[in-house]
Amino acid sequence: MKLIIINGPNLNLLGKREPEIYGDTTFEDYFSKLQFKFKATQLEYFQSNIEGEIIDKLQEIGFSYDGIILNAASYTHTSVGIGDAVKAISAPVVEVHISNTFKREDFRHVSYISSGAKGVVLGFGLQSYDLAIQSFLS
Repeated sequence: MKLIIINGPNLNLLGKREPEIYGDTTFEDYFSKLQFKFKATQLEYFQSNIEGEIIDKLQEIGFSYDGIILNAASYTHTSVGIGDAVKAISAPVVEVHISNTFKREDFRHVSYISSGAKGVVLGFGLQSYDLAIQSFLS
C-alpha cells in the first residue's frame, strides 16, 4: 500500500504554532511514529505553503498512489483549484484536519475538498492522520 500525506500552509509550524489548538509535537516527529506504526505501508510526506505546489503534487501522484491523506489547512476553505485537482485524480483522498473546524470560525465550516474526498476526519488532533491511514487499510 502506497500512501502520501500532503499538508498545506503553516502545518510546517506544528509544535510551535498555536499549541492550544494544534499541540506541541512537530509533524516530522509524528510522521516518524506513523512510519513505525504502519511499517507495512509505504508512507510518504509532502508539505507546502504554496497552493500551486499542492495541486502539482496531487496531479503528479494522483494516478499512481493507493491513497492520499490531504490536510490542505486554510486552502480547504478557499481553493477551488485544490478541490478540482482532488476530483480530477483517480487516487482516493481522505481530507484531514487536526482541529474540529466546526467548533471554529464560520469560514472554516466550508470545504472545497470534501465533495471530492472519500471521507473526512477532523477534530482528533494528530490522531486524525492515524484514522485516515486506517481507513485505507480496512
